[in-house]
Amino acid sequence: MRSTFKILPYINRKRIKSDGTTAVLCRVSIDGKSILITTGIFCRPEDWNSQTGTIRQPRENNRLAEFRLNLERAYDRLLKEQGAVSAELLKNAVTGVATIPQTLLKGGEAERERLRLRAEQIHSTSTFRQSKTTQLNLQQFLQSRGLEDIAFSDITEEFGHSFKLFLKKELGYASGHVNHCLCWLNRLIYIAVDEGVLRCNPLEDVHYEKKDPPKMRHISRSELKRLMATPMPDPKVELARRMFIFSSLTGLAYADVYNLYPRHIGKTSEGRLYIRKPREKTEVETFVPLHPAARQILELYNTTDDTRPVFPLPKRDILWYDIHGLGVMLGIQKNLSHHAARHTFGTLLVSEGISIESAAKMMGHADINSTQIYAQITDCKISKDMDRLMERRNSRNEMPMDE
Repeated sequence: MRSTFKILPYINRKRIKSDGTTAVLCRVSIDGKSILITTGIFCRPEDWNSQTGTIRQPRENNRLAEFRLNLERAYDRLLKEQGAVSAELLKNAVTGVATIPQTLLKGGEAERERLRLRAEQIHSTSTFRQSKTTQLNLQQFLQSRGLEDIAFSDITEEFGHSFKLFLKKELGYASGHVNHCLCWLNRLIYIAVDEGVLRCNPLEDVHYEKKDPPKMRHISRSELKRLMATPMPDPKVELARRMFIFSSLTGLAYADVYNLYPRHIGKTSEGRLYIRKPREKTEVETFVPLHPAARQILELYNTTDDTRPVFPLPKRDILWYDIHGLGVMLGIQKNLSHHAARHTFGTLLVSEGISIESAAKMMGHADINSTQIYAQITDCKISKDMDRLMERRNSRNEMPMDE
């Protein structure tokens, strides 16, 4: 936001050069964090107007005005390109220091800084936190080769294959994490391509590992009923319980619930409430008629003031901690998370015979193939249930009869 961006030029009257001048410095503050930038401009202390931040000498004052204008332009450009700006990024852009990293690890640190700013903006730190591990794995691989860093121009296809082998053999990672690390490496290289540091990606023929189909963590109908029947005395944990139940009955992810406002709630001609809003992840509209239990939860919070969200949610990590603890308290074996509620909703829909098309609309899926995963889950459960039934029947048939 523009209101967080401030420029304060000043001079240090205690540090006067032999020619009687002192340096004009500039303190830039963004979101409460400041950094000092040297302007390269000098003036006599008696020529400095501290109230207006200007120099009485027209020539030097024009240079200072141009410097401030360059700061404004750089801030606007970074905000447009990256969606967020830090004081450090702005200083680098103005001074020309490390604006385009030429080496792999420096490029990774620059991208992690962008992700950190983005995490604060969207109230989700998962991608930023994951980048810490993948960046560390890159550093470990370079150290195993006796390198502190490597220029983008020195990266070859052999580098990619060796990195993948290092992750599997030396660090013992499974295919999922190996792919995360390769994705991070490719991300940095494609940024270098976009910046003109490289002409093309030398790792295009380094293939990702084949991994198992994703496991959709969800809870059973009986576990959801147990959760609904067990209110919590702690207000924070009770909020987490209500949000898990609400998402299990609406399919809304954390970001969707966090940004749910009264304007997204409508009512049919029969008086039934529904939620209609674009999903934060895909911008595909979701339409969900409200289950009576979800409606009861909704009525406990803000449904009238459209300047505030419906639910007073904490940050994602805090909510995850409370939901995880809730699962432990209730004896739910799975590692409970808020997103498990969304998977629970999808599984319940398909198991109740709701069509894939209707389920996709309610879940806001951009691709119906994403919804069909839930059909595979229920088919798999039916097969396992039938296998258990056959085992019990066979065991009864094998029991010796009483003589």
